[in-house]
Amino acid sequence: MSGRKLMAVCAAASLSLMAQSVDRTKPPETPALPAYKLPPVYETKLPNGLTVVLVEDRRFPLVTVRLSFLAGSKFDPQPLPGLAESVAALLTEGTAKRSGRQIAEEMASIGGDLNGRSSADVLTLSANALAENSGKLIEIVADAARNASFPEEEVQLRKQNRKQELMAQRSTPDFLLREKFNSVVYGGHPYSRVAPTVEALDQLDRAALAKFRDTHLAPNNATLILLGGIPPREETLRVLRQQFGDWKSREVPAAPEAKFPKANRQIVLVDRPGSVQADIRIGQLSVTRTSPDYFPLTVGNTILGGGASSRLFNDVREKKGYAYSVYSHQEVNRDAGYFAAATQVRNEVVVPALETMLQHLEAMGKEPVTKDELTDVKNYLSGRFVMGLETQGGLAEQLNSVKTMGLGTDYLEKYTARIRSVEPNQIQRVGGSYISPDDATIVVVGDAAQIAKPLEKFGKVQVTKVD
Repeated sequence: MSGRKLMAVCAAASLSLMAQSVDRTKPPETPALPAYKLPPVYETKLPNGLTVVLVEDRRFPLVTVRLSFLAGSKFDPQPLPGLAESVAALLTEGTAKRSGRQIAEEMASIGGDLNGRSSADVLTLSANALAENSGKLIEIVADAARNASFPEEEVQLRKQNRKQELMAQRSTPDFLLREKFNSVVYGGHPYSRVAPTVEALDQLDRAALAKFRDTHLAPNNATLILLGGIPPREETLRVLRQQFGDWKSREVPAAPEAKFPKANRQIVLVDRPGSVQADIRIGQLSVTRTSPDYFPLTVGNTILGGGASSRLFNDVREKKGYAYSVYSHQEVNRDAGYFAAATQVRNEVVVPALETMLQHLEAMGKEPVTKDELTDVKNYLSGRFVMGLETQGGLAEQLNSVKTMGLGTDYLEKYTARIRSVEPNQIQRVGGSYISPDDATIVVVGDAAQIAKPLEKFGKVQVTKVD
């Protein structure tokens, strides 16, 4: 027998043995993920109260910055919803010594990017650049945070563009659904506002923008995270003191009172004449990130409607064909959050689709999840979390959440262990408290002439018009 034939025979025999030893009817077991270990972290405060977090990560020749203020949209004045988001958007459009174009050109010259954004709780300047340019990066970030000038032409352009965006948003049922749902669930709290109004945009001016900046963007109300291939600690702190050290601290306003309406079963229909589909959201107030119920609810939410393997997806979409998209999710803010399940269905299947969703929501509080469901979701959530920390941007975002949401310093390193410690009885308990539809708000956006009467099967229907 030739050498080539002998090798072929041996290879075939080897493959045969392998096939006999592997049970291909069962998926391979997922090995336990090792505990996540943060890179070296150093935290301090400058004399003016600015919290500084330095994280050495030299895997890439990059530096990433997050400068965050507890100055999100919940601090918007009542007549000016959307003010925080406009401040964030315009911080990078000009300062006392740089135009918006100059900022963009300087950032490009150091291989970087700079932008501002806001959420319900937090206003953040995000930036990155090549590590060799970290000093210049810090200087530009400090200039934008401290000296934004809100040029008149940029303010007018912002107002014009945001009005166009708002018009486009208000033409979509998904936006109308979120707007109404938040207003019902959060009541009079600022979390209920999801966007500016045309009237607020008309009133927006440089004075309002500057007042918000001077009121809320203070060093003692901020956290600066500097992550990556940063210079030695003392050199980095010297640069930070040089750029931020003479920034005066000041008293900042307290957050609005965390007062929310009591959850109760109600059905609200937003009339959208001519709509051929109904957009549905079912949910209620739930928990914050600091609650011990957060992890059981996170696991339960993923089992229920967190992806293509979830219960809602497999039943409402795959088995019954009522919808293309169906899911559940959590909105988590610093002072409150909500749990909700949502879908979009044809008018003629509103009733059976809603019945199916309510059955699944109720089951989460009445029956324990299965072992396979629990194992699969724990593996998925743990793996996704660890993968998300592989990039500097991902790690910076998570550290930013830890600081701005009031989480413990060990939160990231203990995340996967807390996910894996969740038991079926914990999910069943939080399911009965936050997922069960007994006290849930049901908001539907659709043609009242077509679906108002069918919806009465589930209770009294309150019909409202699009604002």
